[in-house]
Formats: sequence, C-alpha cells, structure tokens
Amino acid sequence: MNLLSFLIKHSLKGGVGGGLCFFLALSVQAQNTAPEPIGPLPLPKQVEWQKMETYAFVHYGLNTFTDKEWGYGDADPKTFNPSRMDVEQWVRTFKQAGMKGVIVVAKHHDGFAMWPSPLTEYNITKSSYDGPKNKDGKVDMLAELRKACDKYDLKMGVYLSPWDRNHAEYGRQAYVDYYHQQLTDLVTNYGPLFEVWLDGANGGDGYYGGAKEKRKIDRRNYYNFPKIHSIILEHQPEAIIFSDGGPGCRWVGNERGEGGTTNWAFLRKNDVYPGYPHKKDLEQGQTDGDTWIPAECDVSIRPGWFYHPEEDSKVKTPEQLVDLYYKTVGRNATFLLNFPVDREGRVNAIDSANVVAFRQMIEEDLKVDLLRKTKVTASSIRGKNFAVKNLTDGKWDTYWATPDGVNTGSVTFTFKKPTKVNRLLLQEYILLGQRVKAFTAEALVDGKWQMIDAGEPTTTIGYKRILRFPSVEATAIRISVTDARGPLCLNNISAYLANR
Repeated sequence: MNLLSFLIKHSLKGGVGGGLCFFLALSVQAQNTAPEPIGPLPLPKQVEWQKMETYAFVHYGLNTFTDKEWGYGDADPKTFNPSRMDVEQWVRTFKQAGMKGVIVVAKHHDGFAMWPSPLTEYNITKSSYDGPKNKDGKVDMLAELRKACDKYDLKMGVYLSPWDRNHAEYGRQAYVDYYHQQLTDLVTNYGPLFEVWLDGANGGDGYYGGAKEKRKIDRRNYYNFPKIHSIILEHQPEAIIFSDGGPGCRWVGNERGEGGTTNWAFLRKNDVYPGYPHKKDLEQGQTDGDTWIPAECDVSIRPGWFYHPEEDSKVKTPEQLVDLYYKTVGRNATFLLNFPVDREGRVNAIDSANVVAFRQMIEEDLKVDLLRKTKVTASSIRGKNFAVKNLTDGKWDTYWATPDGVNTGSVTFTFKKPTKVNRLLLQEYILLGQRVKAFTAEALVDGKWQMIDAGEPTTTIGYKRILRFPSVEATAIRISVTDARGPLCLNNISAYLANR
C-alpha cells in the first residue's frame, strides 16, 4: 500500500487523526499534479519556433545591383541580372551552418517583387534573370527557394514590406487593398511558411508611380493589421507573425543582434505597434504584458543588409557570431542572421565559411554536459513526477518543480571530483509560463561557495539562458532562484567547459 492509499484509508476512520490523515492525503495528491500555468502562455507553435533558435535571413533584389539599402522604387527591373544565381547553394550553406529555416525578402521597400506577382509589372519576370522556371514557365525565386528548402529540410518564411515606394497608390486605400491581395498570393502559393515578416519602416519619400514625393501614413491604422493577420492565419495557421508588436514574435528593438539581459516574452497586445518608439519595452518585454510575444534578434553578417562589394572585408568573424549567439539564443530570444546574397546570386564564400565555422565553434562549446553524471539535490521538490533528476535527463517535457507557494529554491550539482566550468545553461518549462525574476549561480571552490560573475544581471531565464564566465574549478555548482512569479518549473540545467 502506497503512502497516499494509507492516508486515505485511515482518514475514513474519522476522528481528529482521521481528519489529519485526510488533509495529508490531499497534500500528497496535490504535489503529484503539475503547477497551475501562469499566463501569459505561449502557443505550441511559438514554443516550436523558439526551439529553432537560429535561422537565416536573405536580402536580395534590385538593391543588390544598384548598391543601395533602400531603393527609391524607380530602378529598371532589368538591372537585376545575376550571373549564376544558385538558390540551392544558399540553403545548403544554411543547412551546414545548423540553421533551421530561412526567411527571404519577397518585396523590399522599393516594391520590386521577387516572384511573378500577377498584381504588378514591377517583378522578377521583367528582369534580366533567366533562371529555372516555375510550373507556369516563369522565373520565380520563391519557387526555387521552396524546392531547395524541401530538399534540405529547412523551414521557409517570407518578408513582405508594407511600405512600397514604387506603387502609385501608396498612402491611399487602393494600395492597402493591393497589399492584402499580394499577401494572399504569397501565403497561398508557396507551401507552409514558418514566419511572415512585417517590417516597421513605413512611409516617406518615394517614386510612387512617378509622383516622386513624400507620403506619410498612420503606421498604426493605415494597413489594417487585423486584416493582415487574419489573411496570414487563415492560410498559414502555424506561421509566426513578426512585427514590433507581434502577435507571433517581436522585434528586439535593435539591429545589433543583442537580446536584453532581462527578457520577458510578454507584451501588452494592444499597446505595441509597428514603429513603436519605446525600444526598452521591445528589448526587455513588458512585465505586465498580457500576451506571449517573444523576441527575435535580427542582424546582418555584414554592415549592410544588401550586398556591397566594399564590405567583403567587413564580414563578421566566427568569433563575433558566437558572441551574438550567446546574446540572442542565450538571452531567451531567437537569432535571425542576414545574408546579403552577392551579385552573382550566391552566398559569398567569406560569409559561408564564417557562418559554418561559427556553428562548429558553438557545437564545440556546448558539446559535453558536465552535469549529466553529478549528484543533484534540491531545496524542495513538488513530488515524484517533478524530481530534481529531471533537470539532467535531456528531455524537454520533464521538469523539476517546487510545491505551491514556494517561489524560491535552489539546486546543487556535486561533481565526483573538482571540475572546470565556464558555461551554464538554464531553461524554464515555458509551456506553463515564464516565471523566474532573479537567480544566482555559485561554485564550491576549496570548500567555500563563491558567486559566479557572468558580467551581466541574472534576472530572467525563459526558454534558454546561457551564462559565460571565467573558468572555475569547482566541486559543486549551485543555482538559486531568489524571486519568481510562482512555483519554479525548470526543465534543464547544464554546464560546459568551452576552450575559449
């Protein structure tokens, strides 16, 4: 007879002792149930998106050949003239770099469509490019990308700029209708999309069908974002929608590729919009947010988003990319790395070599989990289903949890012999909400506990938090959560010794 059955049996005998047994029975039973979720909560697709961690961005179009970042909207389509465009080479590079998907710019602010859009003549079929044809016999970069992604098992996403400096009706309702139709064309003809990207740069001077003037719009209301979201989700229900305010994921507030050291996956749904001015809210999230909208960190491997030959000597090094990984994925965000495809139509050899080397370095850094074979103890345990051993079993859906009302706690990992460590990785079971507000990390060195200084505040954890610090030779590691929004739910803690 187990403890719970014993307590229930004796509670039925009545009396004071029986009442006490019944109370204890309920307590034991409660500790074997999961903690109540604390909202806001992620959708399952948001969790799967965050597990992707790193994926590629591709900026390629007329700007590549005009040497501009933001085209005015008046460039001749025939200017687009790659000599040996190879979309499969892009995807093969991304696969070798360990990336899980690619988002391609289907239309930038210049309005040039990189697919045979039936809604505008300003598209790739009017260019000098004479590459592979789609099922309708037309050149179509998006169809090429879809085929390559399917071959190499990468997810595909699209960027469709709301701002269009070519379209004559931009700033009026006719353009909004056009944009909605163009978006519908994209989300219905290129298979499953994991993300749709809506840029926050909107309104300004442009060609606008020859008017060559400056046009202003109401960023918050002009495009009818509720309609845009409904179009996307009707046809791509699993897609994550990116903009400053989501609703799927948010801009992190900078293009340096740096997440906030404090990073909540929450925003107030109706408060943040494209062009939102309060960058700190985007970097750190809003603690009183009512909707799960995690951060995505976008950054280019070069200074520019589009290719410029003079930047061949300015490509981020593998070491710089490793640093960005720790400042994005290691701070509860995703890492969206842009590749400016060159004028030949390929990911440049320098970019390719550096990003593959970056992946090799990260894999080497996080190769051997030093906590897997340690003795693990905890200050409290919710019940057998939430044992502390779950922290080191390598399974996503098992986690250590504390009892109801216990919002702080510590776990200690004891090595068999002194062990050098310089990386710590922590994860919360975010399906039940993001909870941790503050934590500390300590190492037991020569019989004394000393704080591990990672050089940044140890506040939030979320999906993943990675700390880097000078190597310490410890006999034990202790993680203490000192403040949280509810009972603790951690599904992984790992330690590593990187060679750098």
